Amino acid sequence: MRRLHYLIATALGSGYVPKAPGTAGALLAVLIAFFFWRDAPMVLIAATVLVSLVGTWSADVVERDLGTEDPGLVVIDEVAGTWLALWFAPPVWWAYLLGFALFRLFDIWKPWPIRSIQHLPGGIGIMVDDLLAGVYALVVLQAVVRVVEIG
Repeated sequence: MRRLHYLIATALGSGYVPKAPGTAGALLAVLIAFFFWRDAPMVLIAATVLVSLVGTWSADVVERDLGTEDPGLVVIDEVAGTWLALWFAPPVWWAYLLGFALFRLFDIWKPWPIRSIQHLPGGIGIMVDDLLAGVYALVVLQAVVRVVEIG
């Protein structure tokens, strides 16, 4: 069971990338979403909810196992946040690329209240700040999409 938690928490091992593991996890997420679910927004929403729930549990287990708060190899939160950012994105490459970039921007920048939310304990703290970054990215991406559609 321990190995399964690590496999989930590291997003199939992408969290072991030595440089920018969060970006690697988010990139894996955008590729999966684009190539498998770009025409199925309800599947993406369901996958986000499922990964958020299971990922919170696995992140909590791995954090306790390593004895480190929010270990860098845990990137399942980036997967969930990226997928949330892509909800209702039009099925075109530029929207997915922009959603990825916006998510990473908000995840790294951590505007209010993301920075304070990440201090919640265990897997909840690991997951919730990235989900909120995903919400911020979703809102901005949808605004850009509306402007592009009008113009």
